[in-house]
Amino acid sequence: MFVIGTAGHVDHGKTALINTLTGMDPDRLQEEKDRGMTIDLGFAWLKLSNETEISLIDVPGHEKFVNNMLAGIGSIDLAMLIISLEESIMPQTLEHLAILNLLNVQKGMVVLTKKDLVDEEWVELVKADVEELISGTVFETSNIYCVSAKSGEGIEELLSGIEELLSSTILRRDIYKPRLPIDRSFTVSGFGTVVTGTLIDGTLNVGEEMELSPSGRKVRIRGLQTHKKSEDVAYPGTRVAANISGVNHLDISRGEVLTVPDWIKPSEAFDVYLSVLDAIPNPLRHNMHVTLHVGSTEVVSILRLLETDSIDAGERTWAQIKPVHPVPILKGDYCVIRSNMTTLGGGLVVAANAKRHKRKDSQTVDRLNSLLSDSTKDIVFNTINESNFLIGIQSISEISNIEIATIISELEILIDEKLILSTSDEIVNSDFITINNWNELFNNVKKILSKYHSDYPLRKGVPKEFLRNQLNITSTIYNQVLQLLNIKNVIVEEASFIKLP
Repeated sequence: MFVIGTAGHVDHGKTALINTLTGMDPDRLQEEKDRGMTIDLGFAWLKLSNETEISLIDVPGHEKFVNNMLAGIGSIDLAMLIISLEESIMPQTLEHLAILNLLNVQKGMVVLTKKDLVDEEWVELVKADVEELISGTVFETSNIYCVSAKSGEGIEELLSGIEELLSSTILRRDIYKPRLPIDRSFTVSGFGTVVTGTLIDGTLNVGEEMELSPSGRKVRIRGLQTHKKSEDVAYPGTRVAANISGVNHLDISRGEVLTVPDWIKPSEAFDVYLSVLDAIPNPLRHNMHVTLHVGSTEVVSILRLLETDSIDAGERTWAQIKPVHPVPILKGDYCVIRSNMTTLGGGLVVAANAKRHKRKDSQTVDRLNSLLSDSTKDIVFNTINESNFLIGIQSISEISNIEIATIISELEILIDEKLILSTSDEIVNSDFITINNWNELFNNVKKILSKYHSDYPLRKGVPKEFLRNQLNITSTIYNQVLQLLNIKNVIVEEASFIKLP
């Protein structure tokens, strides 16, 4: 299943097109029907001729409601940039296109609507303008479809184009850690609290205990629906309505994330490789206040520029963003920053829980650049290396935001290259340490034990707790370290004492 999101200027026919494609009216608010304008997110769905089910998200096009657009567009598989042939390119056409670029939406198509209202000569003029507009963007190689929602002209060709594009689209990854960024929360009589969103990174199951982040409230899934059909399991890449117990819908706000307990550590500061849009009115300044959008979250934040005191339009730089309250964000997510109803820029999150950095420091910039350019193997290696001691696959996945199957493949390569050690021949059940950290640990333990034996030659050995204190590590990690030291015949354990072989 895939999720398609619309984008484009107000009154360019997004809602009418979805209505024609699905037979459903995505506008759900009476005010939207009265004003003839989408204000908040709307939803519909359809099944293609090849039986592929798709969800469609209708976003508002008015500049006052770009924040609502951002709440729905962050988890889509394909974007439809919709432009009216009557009006051609308009301000929110440009802003929505810029946002899709910032969010790194991988696939898209351009749909020119209201073809019944213009002649063929005008169609060709608008197409030429649009081709120039999308050059150098995620839509550069996209097909352009001309349709009329009123007459139905071009609709079959559009549906075929959607089917063809999705046939080459990879299904959403599953790292066994579901995230449902919540865009709606309401109550249903007889059922209780319901939250909706687009599911990413894992599956949801009826009966599971979950957590709302960043609030930390524990809830349980009572029921799941996709396209108004009850399901026992919801899969990544689907629009989901989850009936949950343990919380009132009034206590849940847009921007919270439904996820597994004790996984996401809400971020108080994160590092981002920031791209600034070409059309911003003024340079961005260090420590300026911005509005952060990530997933369905919207929160006031402080922008800390790490390389300079200001940055001009069209430039890129490293920055740290500090939201006024913690946000549920992971490495690999994309974010957008705005101010005074103007989109300023956005970029890739490379560290979700970052320490405060020294500004204008070449070492800091070099380290951040390495995070941006590293291969998957390098990321896995660096995650193990930064743990200092032993770390398991689950923890590597949680820190790196890489699916477990990929991690296992990279671990096998790293072991063959003798860059890491494992505590077992069974990779899935092993813990890992880099060779450099192992050598440092080995030398440190040998030094401590040798000195103790020299100072107290008549004693059985070093008390276990004494060695742990000398290494300055937790009991859990210490037990893992002892396991590896025993496997490698570095130590001999006798009761509560440790000695060299």
